[in-house]
Amino acid sequence: MSYKLREVSVPVLPAGHRDIRVLHFSDLHLTPSRKAEIADIKSFAELAPDLVISTGDFLAHKDAVPVALEALSGLLDIPGLFVFGSNDYYAPKIKNPLKYLLKNHGKRVHGEELPWRGLESSLTQLGWHNLNHHTVNIEINGTKIEARGTDDAHLELDDYSLVAGKPNPKADLAIGVTHAPYLRIIEAMSKDDLDLIFAGHTHGGQVRLPWFGESKALTTNCDLPHWRARGLTRDPGEPWLHVSAGMGTSPFARIRVASPPEVSLVTLEAAF
Repeated sequence: MSYKLREVSVPVLPAGHRDIRVLHFSDLHLTPSRKAEIADIKSFAELAPDLVISTGDFLAHKDAVPVALEALSGLLDIPGLFVFGSNDYYAPKIKNPLKYLLKNHGKRVHGEELPWRGLESSLTQLGWHNLNHHTVNIEINGTKIEARGTDDAHLELDDYSLVAGKPNPKADLAIGVTHAPYLRIIEAMSKDDLDLIFAGHTHGGQVRLPWFGESKALTTNCDLPHWRARGLTRDPGEPWLHVSAGMGTSPFARIRVASPPEVSLVTLEAAF
């Protein structure tokens, strides 16, 4: 196994409810040549989750849709939720990596458009729920979950008003799903009293420096504070936030330092 399995528990379920094992992955950035990564993704099914959540950037190549579907084939009969990221819409291009450390002025350099419509159609036909500006209600292990999501904030495709509002009072748990964890989305979901948010995009900083026995991200590639670049965090008065550091990288920046490829097993458990 060439990736890290991050395991964490979150006390968000009502008393007496059974645990829910959520497999959270992000930022696969798949191309047909990534054989080792494809094999790793296939191994996710061995974790036997109850629910799968993908926070986007499945693709990095125009021919990657069938590759992604084959890699995920062992998970597609499990309930799933997904949103898209910028690299699902456009192929990556060569960029100066130092620009990631500079202030984000909203300028984007796009490659060719990718066949995201085919990926969306295939995933939904196979039973996964598209949360790009959609809300769904599902039941897992007897828990009623309302899940809502946004399209990619990094490309400024997000419009939270399309899913805004307090959760369904019949729901036991309300979660949000987005690719890039910009503060405007976290704050909007917090105002609506969601319990937990899933995101990706950051690659955990991708390059991290040693820092008092741990490591510190140099960037999140958005306005999320660096200390929240990966894993489970919470600010007072906000929902829990779980950020996946992701599995892949751009084909033009195949390096990760102190931020290994990862998939997360997030166990939702009863609050006591």
